[in-house]
Amino acid sequence: MASPRMVHVVDDDDIFRDFTALTLGRAGYAVAQYASGPALLEAVGDTPPGCILLDVHMEPLNGLQVQVALNERGVTWPVIVLTAAGDIRLAVEAMKNGAPEFLEKPFETEGLLALVESAFQKLETASEAQAQAAHAKSLIESLSPRELEVLRGLLGGLPSKLIAHALDLSVRTVEIYRSKLMLKLQVRNLSAALRLALAAGVEPLET
Repeated sequence: MASPRMVHVVDDDDIFRDFTALTLGRAGYAVAQYASGPALLEAVGDTPPGCILLDVHMEPLNGLQVQVALNERGVTWPVIVLTAAGDIRLAVEAMKNGAPEFLEKPFETEGLLALVESAFQKLETASEAQAQAAHAKSLIESLSPRELEVLRGLLGGLPSKLIAHALDLSVRTVEIYRSKLMLKLQVRNLSAALRLALAAGVEPLET
């Protein structure tokens, strides 16, 4: 059975934090509570990834400062910033820092749950993309230098004749390398090989 998705609630208002945690818990989420930004930053390395509900008006670090610290640590979890009603300036600053959404206090339960669900969809999509990229890179790394060069030529849209000219090889040799790289990449057609190359960040061959 899959573990419930984790929401990290960061707010220095105990009553608000407890109410929000109760609301999320009833909706099936696991919840971790933090009374300050530093408490979240201290826990980030040892806690499951998830969505962060982050209040802007806190001490000793405000929500924007916490966002900056998370970015500096490479934490890419989706952040929903909680602002006071009408505090659009801070909401805009938070979005510039990478927060996909903001929520004004007081908020309706339906609005909160909708934003949290959206945040998890983005998190799961990003995780899947990262896994695909890692898999693609591991396959690309199995190629020999010459096989990689031929793949780069294919990625550049070059026919075998031009790849052979660019690499000072015979057309027959290029075709052999092409067959070998397809086997190593575990693909049956060129389009699948090129998708892997793009996912792994391979650059096309320049002629």
